[in-house]
Amino acid sequence: MNLCGDNEDLKLRIEKVINNNIISSKDSQGIELIAMGRGIGFGKSQGDEVDDDAVEKIFRLENMADKEQFKNLLASLPLEYIRLSTDIISYAKESLGIMLGQNVYLTLTDHIGFVLNKHKEGLNFNNILYDEVKLFYPLEYSVGRYALELIEERTGCRLQEDEAASIALHLVNGEMNSAMGTTFIMIKMMREMMEIIERDIHVPEGKRYPKDRLISELKQLSNRLVSEEPISGLKDDLLYRFVRENYSRECQIIDGVSEYIETEYHCNMTEEEKIYLVLNIKRMKDLYACYAERGR
Repeated sequence: MNLCGDNEDLKLRIEKVINNNIISSKDSQGIELIAMGRGIGFGKSQGDEVDDDAVEKIFRLENMADKEQFKNLLASLPLEYIRLSTDIISYAKESLGIMLGQNVYLTLTDHIGFVLNKHKEGLNFNNILYDEVKLFYPLEYSVGRYALELIEERTGCRLQEDEAASIALHLVNGEMNSAMGTTFIMIKMMREMMEIIERDIHVPEGKRYPKDRLISELKQLSNRLVSEEPISGLKDDLLYRFVRENYSRECQIIDGVSEYIETEYHCNMTEEEKIYLVLNIKRMKDLYACYAERGR
């Protein structure tokens, strides 16, 4: 028995038969559960005990925002689509070592059902953030690529590569417990901040641009700005003054980023956040200057 959340042995009794493959039950604390398995509800009635061997997956609905929508979704989709979604989520958790909110079962299952139905009608969709997802969330994107292979293996449908990014976005939402619109704004903000910064970074010919550290900082920054969480920590006025006095060009770049974010998104960067980015840019510029010296 595969339980979404804790692993424990449950003796389930049917509260409601949703369809032949989905039933509603409750645990010992009275929390509603949805159990999935082929034929699990066939010929069953309220109060009947569920055969453990028939149970493939159990969903706890305690922390799910829209329980009725999830139950209606499960009732409307083929069992194979639901299996695909749950297997993709399990793979993401295990391979990336991440925690995902319960709502990802709703959003990703709904997405997979919608995309596969439209694909069968000859309709495919582009993801306008495909390049950004690959850049900023390569691990989640790799799970998206795995998902495409799994979907093709089980359904015979080969979805286009953009869908790997779309699936990755649902995983990102699950990690942050955010809405899709919020994630879109955050990724757009990261891309625009990086574009402003990269205008002033000269990469020597034949050298690789190591973006990982900058991407990590932009992720944390954009997440904080979009969520409007207050930033905590001790202020270091001496460091701020030193950086402002000695790295004036880098400070101009980040001040430009800050002004753009304030104008476009009505978000305000703190002095601490600006200084961290300044030091990151300074480190990269020094690295490339070192490369140029060695090449002479």
